Amino acid sequence: MAKRIDVKDLSVYYGDFKAVEGVSITVEPRSVTAFIGPSGCGKSTLLRTLNRMHEVIPGGRVEGTVMLDDKDLYAPGVDPVSVRRTVGMVFQRPNPFPTMSIYDNVVAGLRLNGLKNRKALDEAAEKSLQGANLWTEVKDRLKKPGASLSGGQQQRLCIARAIAVRPQVLLMDEPCSALDPISTLAIEDLINELKADYTIVIVTHNMQQAARVSDKTAFFNLAATGKPGKLVEVGNTTTIFNNPTQRATEDYISGRFG
Repeated sequence: MAKRIDVKDLSVYYGDFKAVEGVSITVEPRSVTAFIGPSGCGKSTLLRTLNRMHEVIPGGRVEGTVMLDDKDLYAPGVDPVSVRRTVGMVFQRPNPFPTMSIYDNVVAGLRLNGLKNRKALDEAAEKSLQGANLWTEVKDRLKKPGASLSGGQQQRLCIARAIAVRPQVLLMDEPCSALDPISTLAIEDLINELKADYTIVIVTHNMQQAARVSDKTAFFNLAATGKPGKLVEVGNTTTIFNNPTQRATEDYISGRFG
């Protein structure tokens, strides 16, 4: 069941450095929201707060709230590992476990969660690979290393691995930046299919990609060099690209800076 995300007055710190300041945004279930903006404006940092991945960096902390439907992800006693099961993540570069087979890559999270039944694992592997549009390409070589696949296939394998544990939200941090145009198109088509079942947030530097895949777009910017990133505006993607309310958004989208 896809979940709604409500971020309220969120600031993110690494030690004394404030990376993101005062962000409030709602991400609707079964939709794709794109985070755009120049490098260093906090897009990926904010994305990582949605499943507490920023906490793997020493000194990472937040002020404000992140709600998943009615659950506060930062409430006392909430286990970050359980949050990451609910909110999956796909990273910039494909990162299949290099020593594992295609099959073992997909079911790794399920095994970590204690699932041992072979039939259930087989069914989950097939379903997840089908969900990632990879099954027909790999069904006859599931025992081959995941690292033997092409870059685009590896990224779809990572998506299959992420959805195998049945998250409600899928975060994607520039998932196509290391891929060729054909592989990028395959991932974009997949994103459009996955939003029927998941809430998806994607960080991208590719304006055309944001326009193609997202329902809503949020533009982030730095107030000044060394200052924290801030949300400038968010709205329907068509509106943000064709009729933004802020001059900075228009300048960024038109290529005047960034």
